[in-house]
Amino acid sequence: MIQAAWQTYDEYCAGQTHTVVGQVKVLPGLHSPQLGNSRDVLVHLPPGYNQGDRRYPVLYMHDGQNLFDCRTGFGGTEWHVDTTLEALSAEGLEAIAVGLPHTGEKRLEEYNPFVAHARGGTGEQYLAFIVETVKPLIDNAFRTQPDREHTGLIGSSMGGLISLYGFFRHPDVFGLAGCLSPALWYSRGAIYDFVREAAFAPGRVYLDHGTRENNAGRMAALLRDKGYADDTTLRYVQEEGGEHNEAAWARRLPDALRFLLRP
Repeated sequence: MIQAAWQTYDEYCAGQTHTVVGQVKVLPGLHSPQLGNSRDVLVHLPPGYNQGDRRYPVLYMHDGQNLFDCRTGFGGTEWHVDTTLEALSAEGLEAIAVGLPHTGEKRLEEYNPFVAHARGGTGEQYLAFIVETVKPLIDNAFRTQPDREHTGLIGSSMGGLISLYGFFRHPDVFGLAGCLSPALWYSRGAIYDFVREAAFAPGRVYLDHGTRENNAGRMAALLRDKGYADDTTLRYVQEEGGEHNEAAWARRLPDALRFLLRP
């Protein structure tokens, strides 16, 4: 097992101003043998984590730069995952959020699992990195509920695509998927045939989009045909006027988490 040198977010920022709320731990430069690169890992812990011995669901979230801190977020914006989880804890909904930053120019490749199509596709290796390297590390370092029913993938755009793919590709590991504005068109829409042919995987899928971006209705219909029922295993949301940006995803995240984390 990797001997992790976790830092507080203040230590990680080395005196720089940030917008992080609550307790965020950072492991700098975790190496991925599956991808041959490294990235920092950010972990937001629930408000009551240090009081008691409770174990928590874990949400593995892509585009980690954009989750907690405006300083690192795309265009100076963020998802406000930290403040959202802090607020949801008052409703009794708590989880550990693991932010995995993308690696810049390799982002599209890592979030694309379809090697026969655009820009190669190393999504299989990226998911293997999460399953084989990151998840064992997190389960060892923090009080998690490691079973599939309490383990999820969440992302937007290409991150939404790889989250949906990962839900069906690793049904023994992930029982939750949050797919915000997923890039279902990517790789010539290969995700549709993949989902259609995949075995039914018990769990919950959250799927959304705004009316001013690509429509995910076709995927929602496909999921219903596979046996995912609205309000039990599938939540499909169309946001009137919603666009393809961090502000829209931050706005829809609370209800997505309420659906995925509800008892």
